[in-house]
Amino acid sequence: MAEPKEQGFLDDIEDAAAEERDAADAEISPQEAEIDALRAERDALQDKFMRALADAENSRKRSEKDRREAENYGGSRLARDMLPVHDNLKRALETITEDQRAASGALVEGIELTLRELLNVFAKHGITVIDPQVGERFDPQHHEAMFEAPLPGTNAGEIIQVSAQGFMLHDRILRPAQVGVSSNRG
Repeated sequence: MAEPKEQGFLDDIEDAAAEERDAADAEISPQEAEIDALRAERDALQDKFMRALADAENSRKRSEKDRREAENYGGSRLARDMLPVHDNLKRALETITEDQRAASGALVEGIELTLRELLNVFAKHGITVIDPQVGERFDPQHHEAMFEAPLPGTNAGEIIQVSAQGFMLHDRILRPAQVGVSSNRG
């Protein structure tokens, strides 16, 4: 078995390093020590300042984003509550016959103007109509399937009936368009 080498030379190296540190510490004058302490304090305060500055910038960006979202989407509940008004005005116009239009032209024109003004207000506030057409492809991002039926002459996934228009508020869905979808398999 081999004998372990003597560890004395490692102890000598450690003692020499300790003596060098003591000599370096003795050479540092009190003024240099104070300068070093002030530099360390300055560096710590500069780091705190930079972090506080970054925090303030992040807070500003976050509050700006919150303000934009509140401006764009703050009225979404009111807008959603106004959608049945649009639907009812549209239904009223769709049920008017030519005889009724001739007899009550001013009333019909008033309903048309009211619907047009409502759509102008919607547009002013970023509300757009989702108006799918029969034959278009069903898009689950914008449409809600109310029923599925196998309609001859159509392909699976095509819109076969539109029950109600949908609405978007900027880039968010207020209400998906309500549609019937073909379930043909070939």
